[in-house]
Amino acid sequence: MKGRSLTPYLFLAPALGLLTLTVFWPALQAFFLSFSRYETDLLTPPVWVGWANFAQLWRDGVFWKTLGNTFLYLVVVVPILAIAPLLLAILVNQPLRGIHWFRAAYYSPVIISMVVAGIAWRWLYAPNGLLNQLVQGLHLRDTPIPWLTSPQLALFSVMAVTVWKGLGYYMVIYLAGLQGISGELYEAAALDGSDGWQQHWDITLPLMRPYMFLVSIISAISATKVFEEVYVMTQGGPLNSSKTIVYYIYENAFQRLEINYACTMGLVLFLFILSLSLLNLKFGRQVEMPLS
Repeated sequence: MKGRSLTPYLFLAPALGLLTLTVFWPALQAFFLSFSRYETDLLTPPVWVGWANFAQLWRDGVFWKTLGNTFLYLVVVVPILAIAPLLLAILVNQPLRGIHWFRAAYYSPVIISMVVAGIAWRWLYAPNGLLNQLVQGLHLRDTPIPWLTSPQLALFSVMAVTVWKGLGYYMVIYLAGLQGISGELYEAAALDGSDGWQQHWDITLPLMRPYMFLVSIISAISATKVFEEVYVMTQGGPLNSSKTIVYYIYENAFQRLEINYACTMGLVLFLFILSLSLLNLKFGRQVEMPLS
């Protein structure tokens, strides 16, 4: 009986050992480095400095700028990715001929590497790129729009790539939820006089609340960790206008070699993402999944 109780742990041991070496132990080291500092170089042991790194973080204007950019990313991107994919899923859920090709077309950006997508969109945003040629061809503007070189437009241009790449992914999540809703509900609503988009307002939206909440949490966590788009398209510029907190962590850790300071910001980011996860656990249980 005792040997049988140890059997599950023996199966879990290889995975737990690998997670300990690659996740748990590095996380503990990063936590320690957040309260220490390398005095001379990275080859000497770090010195414990307590809350000094957090005091530096409090006085760092660039950090607050990146934090504001990340918050703006959340405010703009998350509502779009919570609503637009649902509308897209409703459209591709129609029993039309060849609808599977439309689903594949909308999902195709998801399988494209973000690096490839970022390079392609950087070409589209170029002064002589397709978007500026289209704008000038329609005589909407005489000069090219500085999509990636304007402090007012750079961050929103990067957001557009994030939305474009995430639409298909969240569309599939919503599509799974829509196909779980019984068609009898729509038939009963039609008998009561509800038709068209009114049915979606009365039936689809209430039953899709759990999926909308899930998509909101996932997209919010992804938005706080955005990096590849910024790295490929703007490098955080111009004037730190598109620099996010994850890119600032990368910049301090691998370009300036300020490992301790980067770990401090990483700890702040971890606490923020942890709060979003706890929010998901607290409120996600209060929403029942729709039954077919």
